[in-house]
Amino acid sequence: MSTCGSDPHNLLAIASPGLIGRERELAALRAVLLDPPVIVLVEGEAGIGKSRLVQELLAAHAPARQGVLQATCPAVRQPFTLGPVVDAIRSATEDVSGLGLSGLAGALRPLFPEWASALPPVPDPAEDAAASRHRLFRAIEEILERLEIGLLAVEDVHWADEATLEFLLFLASRPRQRVSLLVSYRPEEIAPDSLLLRLSSRQPVGTATLRLSLEPLDVPGTAEMVSSMLGGERVSDEFAAFLHDRTDGLPLAIEESVRLMWSRADLTRRGDSWVRQLPSEIDVPPTVRDAVLERSARLGPAAQAALRAAAVLTAPTPEDTVVEVMAPAGDPASRLAGLAEAVGSGLLREDPSGLVSFRHMLACRAVYEAIPAPQRRAMHLRVAHVLEGATPSPVAQLARHFREAGDMTAWCRYAEQSADLALASGDDATAVALLHDLLTNPDLPPADVVRLTSKVPFALLGGHESYRELMDALRLVLDTGEPAPNEAAEIRFHVARLLQQTEAFEQSRIEVERALPDLGHDPAKAARAMMLLGLPYGTTTPAAEHLRWLRRVAQVPASMAPRDRMKIRVGRASGLLLLGEEEGWAEAALIADDASTTEERQDITIGRLNVGHMALIWGRYPEAGRWLTCAVGLADRYEYLNLRRIGQATLAHLDWLTGAWDGLADRAGSLAGDEELLQPVSRLAPAMVTGLLYAARGDRDRADACLRLVLEQADRHGGAEYSIEPAGALARLRLGAGRIDDVLELTDKPIRFLEHKGTWIWATELAPVRAEALLMAGRSDEADDLVDAFAAGVRDRLAPGPHAAVSTCRAILAEYQGDPLDAAGLFARAADEWQSLPRPYEALLSRERQAGCLLRADRSDAALSVLAETFQGLSTLGARRDAERVMHTLRAHGVEVKRPSWQGGRRSYGNQLSPRERDVVRLLVEGRTNPEIAGVLVLSPKTVARHVGAAMRKLEVSSRTALAVRVVEAGVVIGDPAARWARGGNVGSSAQ
Repeated sequence: MSTCGSDPHNLLAIASPGLIGRERELAALRAVLLDPPVIVLVEGEAGIGKSRLVQELLAAHAPARQGVLQATCPAVRQPFTLGPVVDAIRSATEDVSGLGLSGLAGALRPLFPEWASALPPVPDPAEDAAASRHRLFRAIEEILERLEIGLLAVEDVHWADEATLEFLLFLASRPRQRVSLLVSYRPEEIAPDSLLLRLSSRQPVGTATLRLSLEPLDVPGTAEMVSSMLGGERVSDEFAAFLHDRTDGLPLAIEESVRLMWSRADLTRRGDSWVRQLPSEIDVPPTVRDAVLERSARLGPAAQAALRAAAVLTAPTPEDTVVEVMAPAGDPASRLAGLAEAVGSGLLREDPSGLVSFRHMLACRAVYEAIPAPQRRAMHLRVAHVLEGATPSPVAQLARHFREAGDMTAWCRYAEQSADLALASGDDATAVALLHDLLTNPDLPPADVVRLTSKVPFALLGGHESYRELMDALRLVLDTGEPAPNEAAEIRFHVARLLQQTEAFEQSRIEVERALPDLGHDPAKAARAMMLLGLPYGTTTPAAEHLRWLRRVAQVPASMAPRDRMKIRVGRASGLLLLGEEEGWAEAALIADDASTTEERQDITIGRLNVGHMALIWGRYPEAGRWLTCAVGLADRYEYLNLRRIGQATLAHLDWLTGAWDGLADRAGSLAGDEELLQPVSRLAPAMVTGLLYAARGDRDRADACLRLVLEQADRHGGAEYSIEPAGALARLRLGAGRIDDVLELTDKPIRFLEHKGTWIWATELAPVRAEALLMAGRSDEADDLVDAFAAGVRDRLAPGPHAAVSTCRAILAEYQGDPLDAAGLFARAADEWQSLPRPYEALLSRERQAGCLLRADRSDAALSVLAETFQGLSTLGARRDAERVMHTLRAHGVEVKRPSWQGGRRSYGNQLSPRERDVVRLLVEGRTNPEIAGVLVLSPKTVARHVGAAMRKLEVSSRTALAVRVVEAGVVIGDPAARWARGGNVGSSAQ
């Protein structure tokens, strides 16, 4: 190729392109970063120029007084907790001894072992992964503050691990956010439920958000970009249009195509502009991959070896490591020259700290996939051997490279170390993925299976499919792995635990019974196996069988570790009280108030929560309050976040029972919506309280919808025990509406469960409503039998709640037998028993029925006196529906009473959103659909739609999106605990 008698390629070297067509975006970034804190999201497809924009901003336009920390998420996901952030911090400082870190920084030791001498001691283990992760995030936040980091820029967040995404959300949602965030990502690679989508909805008041979507270049922009690569010289319109047509204006594709045409000498000059040769004389590869591979093929052998080494390494890597991985491609000097040639070609880049990587991941993948499989495995093995000498040991990278190399023994070793690191960091999600991957590898020896399975946080496995896969893997070892008897027993024990998680209680029992004879080598595990058999879950095993196992647990040798002894004590007390056995209280009394080790403190806190809940079931409310208050105090003191919320949820239930209703609706609503710290089963009680409050205050429709949803959730997420109380509550509401068949259907399965198990201690909320429905249906013999069985089941138990329910049942029987005076006396007795608990609402309802019986017995004066007191009590309590009913009865008998002060209806909020409307729009902003909002707030979708419509009218908007924008601008959605840890990103449609 020639022009004007000279080769234009001798006149200039091709340059890296300038930043073209991004002036508006760069100006917006510069402006928003001048007023921190901010959250910036830069999105666009692969090759669009996100990284170039970010690099340009940080190189030349970063605001003054802001330290910048840059992190990049690797394309190959590595099981390393917070890997991108940790690597960025490690590159930002080599010594933390002078930073004045608090004791919180001890949580960083697992991630930064090389700083061990400069960090405080490792803190006591947190009670669960959530608390451990929260503590780790606070420690990293502290180190960012000490390093005076004002802007954290994280690129390629579509590849981020879950812990990194959670950390970004943590920073974004801090009430006093100090660190601005800038993240880049490919929107097409973001899952609909990705945590990344929540970043824009989690910012506190005073934090601005900027979202930039980068678009391809137009034809003039294409021409300008090519010109910037050719020394600023003009590019013909024809060539620019041709290149734009072939590349769709994608900057990376434009650059690779121009570089390839340059290396082919397919560009020529005509007059004062660069043009392409005739179409018949040029073939631009249709994809970036083809362009990259053709360009790499034009390099020398050593440069090609450098490209292959960088592709296998994938992550930015020190120059000397790349050169070492290139062996045996020549001597060190020639390998270094080859690396220099690869960097000079523009395919690789070297950052200021000397780390080498591909300029774009698309090019990296193209080179990697072109390496023949045998050569690729050999290179992964070479990389692994090189990295084994690194300090600190990059266990996640080593696991990946040994696995790709086919060395499964080494892969297992380093994957287990990665799982241990994740567990120590509170990153249970990563640990579960690693351990699940390891255990579903069919070549593991039985001893390794036993060891690894004991590390799995079973509760965090992702649904029944993951449980099934792990159970299949464990059973395969039992069937084909020829484990020793003790190994087989431990594997069966873990299979039983998995079956418990899937509520296959009968199969779990069978596996435990098969395992127990060979667990003698591990008394603690044998005791735990007996505990599984002793806990009364499931529907087939009688209570007597559970009790036999719980009593066997007491015979386990006392030589085990203190924590194991405490676990057994807590388990026995819980199981015995679940079964309604008095001896459980003696066992509970042995649970200490506190302990010196974290493990025992956790068990003590859990034990006190369990006993407090059982005291509530037994009707021993003052004791329940003491146990629960102590548990919450321990959880506060030792930062057991989810245990504290569980205690608060149970205390909310206790408040309902004891009549402490002031502010209860808000407390229960917040707890019912707390998806961050409470599992679905733990949210059942506060959600049920919400429904019961609706019923007491006269909103039957909302009460029915709420309690129905609670019962559905109980059936879905819990065992049969969890359905008893919500079934009784919903049945009672339906009984008041005269829906007898509904009541009998709702109570049939739970009552049959109690009859079979013999655990009548749970029947307090169920037996009275079931008995009355049977009587109303003309099935009096069944009602008599039910009451007799209930009374016998709680006889000789110090259980005042069930005893008061038995008295209520006796009174109901007498009322339907046509003896109003006898019934009145029995209702009076029941009222006294309820009041002594204290349970004032039940006492007042019994007083009302006592008065009704007295009226039927022509004892009007006594009846009206009781009704007047009952009306006053119900009004004070806030039971609007019941107070109005009593008021009408009094007026019908000539007694004038003043309407309660709340008679005017619900409070009017004018143009302001009501508390419930605020709850709804918070969840709407987070991307929830109406059915999803209904599930969180325990409402019906129709009720949610009504609240959305009311909010739209008040704020004068005509769409859900406009409503979301308006409430965010007004700061309405900030700071409510029920809105934390939402799932969505876009504003959901009501029809979904």
